[in-house]
Amino acid sequence: MDNRILGLHHITAIASDAKRNYDFYTRVLGLRLVKKTVNFDDPETYHFYFGNEVGTPGTILTFFPWGNRVRQGRRGTQQVTEIGYAVPSGSLDFWKQRLEANNVILNNVAEKFGEQYLTFLDPDGLKLELTVPQTPDTRMPWQTDAVNVEHAIRGFHHITITTNKMDATARVLTEIFGYHSLTHEVNRHRFITDAVKEASLVDIVEAPGEAIGVVAGGSVHHVAFRVKDETTLMHFREKVIEQGLHITEKIDRNYFYSLYFREPGGVLFEIATDNPGFATDEAVSELGSGLKLPPQYEGYRDRIEQVLPQLD
Repeated sequence: MDNRILGLHHITAIASDAKRNYDFYTRVLGLRLVKKTVNFDDPETYHFYFGNEVGTPGTILTFFPWGNRVRQGRRGTQQVTEIGYAVPSGSLDFWKQRLEANNVILNNVAEKFGEQYLTFLDPDGLKLELTVPQTPDTRMPWQTDAVNVEHAIRGFHHITITTNKMDATARVLTEIFGYHSLTHEVNRHRFITDAVKEASLVDIVEAPGEAIGVVAGGSVHHVAFRVKDETTLMHFREKVIEQGLHITEKIDRNYFYSLYFREPGGVLFEIATDNPGFATDEAVSELGSGLKLPPQYEGYRDRIEQVLPQLD
C-alpha cells in the first residue's frame, strides 16, 4: 500500500441552501453528518462532511452551501459530472420509491458495464447515481430508522469526468496515480486502481463537441484522491511536478493534509491523507454534533454562529 493512490478520498461540491442540503443528505439519503465546520476561506459559510459512521475515506461527500450568493451551475466538460455511490443488491426498488416519495428528480433503473444503477438529482441539481456493484461492497454503512443496512449507501463507487479530449486526463490517472484502463462502452472509458477494492473507479466520458461546464450550485468543486500519510502525499507531489504540472504546498485541513492541482483537462484534483481523521476534535459518538472551527476562527465563534443558518 505504500506510495500508492488508494482510490477516492472525498468529493467536494457546491450547494445553495444549507438546511435543504443537510436535510437531503442526512434524512433522504441516510448519510451521517460527520463534521460541521466552515469554509477555511469563507468562515461565514458551512463546510459539511457527509459519510459513514467514522468518516472513512472513500465515503465522504462535502459541501459548501453558499446560499443565494451562488448561481446555478451547468454540467459540461472540464468537470466531474456524476458521483456514483455503491448500494446493496436488491436495494434499487427501495431507493426509487424513497426518492419518488421525496419528490426527487430521477430516471428509471438502467445498466452500464454490467451493473444496474439509478440516476437522480439532489435539490441543487447535482447528478448522483446509486450503483449495485458486481462484487458486493462490504463497507459498513451509517444507517437510520428510515434507511437500514439492507439498503444503506456504502460509499463511493465511481466518479465521472467529462472532457473534450481524454488523453491528458487519462495520463494523469495512469502515469501519476497508478490507475489502468479497465473497459469502455462507446465514449465512456473506465479506469481502476488495484490498490483498494472500493471507491476505486474513475470514468472518463469523451465528448468532443460539448461545451465547458459552469462550476457553481449543483456542481462538483473538486475531487480528492486518497493516500496513506504525509510521506506518501509528498511523494506524489514530486510525481506531479515531474509531469510539468503546478501543485500547491502541503495544506493542513485539520482532518487530513492536502495538495491541489488542476489536471490538464481542467478538473481540480486534490490528494488527501488518511491521517489524522475526523475524531481528532470530537468523539466518534459525537461526530457532526457541534460546530468545529479552525483555530484561526475560534475567536470569532459568537459572530460566526449568529451568521450561519440554523439547521434544526
